[in-house]
Amino acid sequence: MPLKAHEHPLKKIFSADFDFAIPHYQRPYAWGTEQALQLLDDLEDALVRDAAEPYFLGSLVLVKPDENGPRADVIDGQQRLTTLSIMLAVLRDLAENDEVAVVLRDMVLEPGVALDGIKAKPRLLLRDQDSGFFATYVQTPGRLDDLLKLGDHALANDSHRAIRDNAKALRERLASWTDDKRSALAALARNRTFLVVVSTPDLASAHRIFSVMNARGLDLEPSDIFKSDVIGSMDAAQQQEYAKAWETAEQNLGRATFADLFLHIRMMMAKARGQRELLIEFPQQVLDAYVKNGEPTSFIDDMLIPYATAYAHLLNQDYDEHDAAWSKVNNWLRRLVQLDNNDWRPPALWALKNHDDDPAFLDAFLRRLERLASSMLLRRVYTTPRVTRYIELLKQLDAGAGVDAAAFDLTADEKQETRERLDGELYKVQPVRKYVLLRLDELLANAPGVSYKHKIISVEHVLPRNPRNDSQWVEDFTEDERIFWTHRLANLLLLNRNKNSQAQNHDFATKKEKYFSPAAGITGFALTTSVIMEPVWTPDVLERRQAELTRILVKEWELN
Repeated sequence: MPLKAHEHPLKKIFSADFDFAIPHYQRPYAWGTEQALQLLDDLEDALVRDAAEPYFLGSLVLVKPDENGPRADVIDGQQRLTTLSIMLAVLRDLAENDEVAVVLRDMVLEPGVALDGIKAKPRLLLRDQDSGFFATYVQTPGRLDDLLKLGDHALANDSHRAIRDNAKALRERLASWTDDKRSALAALARNRTFLVVVSTPDLASAHRIFSVMNARGLDLEPSDIFKSDVIGSMDAAQQQEYAKAWETAEQNLGRATFADLFLHIRMMMAKARGQRELLIEFPQQVLDAYVKNGEPTSFIDDMLIPYATAYAHLLNQDYDEHDAAWSKVNNWLRRLVQLDNNDWRPPALWALKNHDDDPAFLDAFLRRLERLASSMLLRRVYTTPRVTRYIELLKQLDAGAGVDAAAFDLTADEKQETRERLDGELYKVQPVRKYVLLRLDELLANAPGVSYKHKIISVEHVLPRNPRNDSQWVEDFTEDERIFWTHRLANLLLLNRNKNSQAQNHDFATKKEKYFSPAAGITGFALTTSVIMEPVWTPDVLERRQAELTRILVKEWELN
């Protein structure tokens, strides 16, 4: 795709050469008075310098489908263009010279030709939510006084408030200048102030340019551009309703999580690992089936909103806790979100969306999913085979397999390897040790889905890693025994505070009393309580505990 980059003075920027539009997916206008006044300060500084010196104001990144036409979607530069338009409108309404006022008017509003039936139109078209307000109060000559009189109650959103506040701040500053100085500023803005305009007809490359340039403003997500494609393909009467529904879903999940949702939807629909950018693959694998078939509302109604709702339940575990069946679903989600990866989420979302009225199904489904995910966690299955397993599961689910999908099943070798990892030096793998110990603690406490609210949960050794030579540990354990048992499940417990390096080497009796007991400030983890109940800590105790604890987990995860 051809890429164009040129520097242009503002008199060309605000001319018939460009017909700027802010796409649906862009964020609202949000510059505050600090940024607006800083822009004016920068121009004032340039005004007192060498009259022949050009002033560069930054860059614009545009999508121009027709490089010879004026239409230009603004990918980066909305805040700057909007603020410049406000400043030019203020200068226009303050101008005492009619000729200056007309030039400034035409920079903000392309003049119409009454005899030809051509109406005046804005040089810059803001988002649908803001374009009418901006055209009425800023781009129409003589309406700034009305804008400044508007109270907060008369403003529909934060963008309108920012437009009013910036117009007020710029007007107060510029009204204190002489007319000659304002005219000089207008001449500087028109003739000596430049923007570097980067344009391309391809939306994906424009997005990459924007990211690489690290320009001002909020980074765009691919989801912003998908929104433009979907909303823009609807009938005008539907756009506002569906744009609001989209934005509500984004607000409920948060911007970053909402962006992740599109990755999960892509995997559910394509049932394949991503090979190229989401910006390219998502339209091909998901959106085109809706947009090109004239059904953009169905994407939001049948896909986006239901999956966003399911994702909120997944993250918040907020099904009805007063209903025992739904409480079980929450418990499985609480366990799963503690895993060190998110690859399990697409099949979970599939179930939560397609069986949102069947807690018994979800209980059975998520039980099997957690078992599979836990086994892969223990076996340290890396990303590619892990994702491949979940893709196969999604294929089987779409084929109608349900809870009985074969992809859930563990082979005899997978079960054996999982048992061996449980019986091994569990502490040495950080993501594994904490997850396993929390699952074990829950089972020992007979409190399904227990959720500890401690800010800190740490894993501690009972038998220390480096006991003192004169300690009881050296008498009770040979060096080989200590090496064998130190990092195994039987020798580990949970604490609700950071480890105390000085206390770690205490003998067992002292450690129980001063470091592990409720009197020491430790909340009653069942696993920790079971340690306190032991009168001594010897190889025989550890061998018994190892057998007991692994047996509990082997039974829970059906590993025999």
